[in-house]
Amino acid sequence: MIDLVELQKKVYENKVNKGFNVTDLNVEFCLAYGELSEAYSAWENKKDDLGEELADVAIYLMGISEILGINLEEEIVNKIEKNAKRVYVKKNGIFVKKGV
Repeated sequence: MIDLVELQKKVYENKVNKGFNVTDLNVEFCLAYGELSEAYSAWENKKDDLGEELADVAIYLMGISEILGINLEEEIVNKIEKNAKRVYVKKNGIFVKKGV
């Protein structure tokens, strides 16, 4: 299993070593959004680099998490468990959480 905590640290260290931004979170969120857009474009256009673009998105998320001191691995595990317990119903052709 991959240790996301360790990967977060490596992503952050790489940003510091290369002189990339590690303080302006507005910039980081915008860059992450840009990477997600590139991933969508790669998928839409059936490009071979979709996996690499998705990796870029994950790298930005790990970097943001490290900057904020958030254990992304723990948050992902908790969210998966939370989602597994949720009950959804279909309303107007769209799945929504039951009770919403």
